[in-house]
Amino acid sequence: MADDKYKIQKIDDYRWRIPREGKMRVDGIVYADAHMMEEIQKDESLQQVINVSYLPGIVSHSLAMPDIHWGYGFPIGGVAAFDMDEGVVSPGGVGYDINCGVRLLKTGLSRVEISNKLESVVNTLFANIPSGVGSHRKDLKLSQHEVKNVLKNGARWAVSNGYGTKEDLEHIEEKGCIPGADPELVSNRAIERGLAQLGTLGSGNHFVEVGYVSEIYNEEIARALGLEKDGITIVVHTGSRGLGYQVCDDFIRVMIDASRKYNIELPDRQLCCAPINSPEGKEYLAAMACAANYAFANRQMITHWVRESFERALHVSPKESKISLVYDVCHNIAKFEDHIVNGIKKLLCVHRKGATRAFPPNHPDTPDAYKSVGQPVLIPGDMGRCSYVLVGTEKAYTDTFGSTCHGAGRVMSRGQATRLTKGRNIAEELKAKGILVRADSRATLVEEVPEAYKDVTEVVDVVDHAGISKKVVQLKPMCVIKG
Repeated sequence: MADDKYKIQKIDDYRWRIPREGKMRVDGIVYADAHMMEEIQKDESLQQVINVSYLPGIVSHSLAMPDIHWGYGFPIGGVAAFDMDEGVVSPGGVGYDINCGVRLLKTGLSRVEISNKLESVVNTLFANIPSGVGSHRKDLKLSQHEVKNVLKNGARWAVSNGYGTKEDLEHIEEKGCIPGADPELVSNRAIERGLAQLGTLGSGNHFVEVGYVSEIYNEEIARALGLEKDGITIVVHTGSRGLGYQVCDDFIRVMIDASRKYNIELPDRQLCCAPINSPEGKEYLAAMACAANYAFANRQMITHWVRESFERALHVSPKESKISLVYDVCHNIAKFEDHIVNGIKKLLCVHRKGATRAFPPNHPDTPDAYKSVGQPVLIPGDMGRCSYVLVGTEKAYTDTFGSTCHGAGRVMSRGQATRLTKGRNIAEELKAKGILVRADSRATLVEEVPEAYKDVTEVVDVVDHAGISKKVVQLKPMCVIKG
């Protein structure tokens, strides 16, 4: 297959090359099958893959996962790693929702046990976890000083204040706290936006989903993760809310000036950036770490209210529900990681924008509980189909800086989805499929209609066949709360 605009070259059934030319510093590599590649070319996301390859200090490739679609600066589904001496850091490579991520909880409950109690479960979750635009908790009042403690300590702050257990921390990327956070670099406006939003979902594609293990592809790894056929699971997908958005917005202005200051030629001003070791680069990374830690704390606190909701809705004790954390992984982040480049271990700044870390067995940063099987990879789909749990692989570590996809990926805008669904009752359509949904507004449901997304099974099959993550189980939804 070839394309005149992008000169795409097929590497194999699941990888495509955009060869380096002009001011590109590296090739672009896209993970997709042939059908997906045709669809991907309908927006400008491949041009964004090319644009990222222009940035100073980029290493090896500008990468895109099969859930790629157009985003701010970097494509969503984009991965790029930068040399510490010559490279840059870019807010566009992280995104506005810093540390938007996914958390998977397992339970001691079975599908049969709760199937006739779903109304109670979904209604209690919806009442207990605020969602929607501007949603906030009325029962949690934090001072600015306390918010700064959250920014510094992440999920550790939540656990120390009674929201979960120390065991939870062992099952979170970076143990729930990215080092180097400096709350003094976060604007007052950002902190104000974060004061009342801790423990809330927000809007858009964020959700809490109760489901069950519908298929097991690898029994040994599933056992290691504690996942059993028909066992009830809970997936939490949300990020850093208004605080993270504000941090990004504040620093985009800083980075536009920095790009000029350091004479960085940009193919798109949305790629504004600064050298990693410049004052501007260091300050962004320290502020970004704050927002990331806020997101870790946010998901940890939502977990507390999920546990509480299950106990209340099902009249069970914590000992009976056995809700425990499998893993929590971010997919909008820039992090310092060791990788092998041309046979030499190097510290790099890895940007994942709508992409998930996928470290292999025995990697130092793979949690001890999963050392033998690899880091869990959590890939949510849309609210009408399914989600997947995978694990990281050695091939991901060598080929994609330990990265894989993050979800289904949108195929239509929210406006298109709204027009498509005119006159339809999405909640009733989902109910007919056995899926109960509660949302803050009808607008959210029509914008998040399943057809607005790629089929997550096709996306996951690409990364599985390409060897950059390995399928373990499929999860089917039973009830969902949305913003």
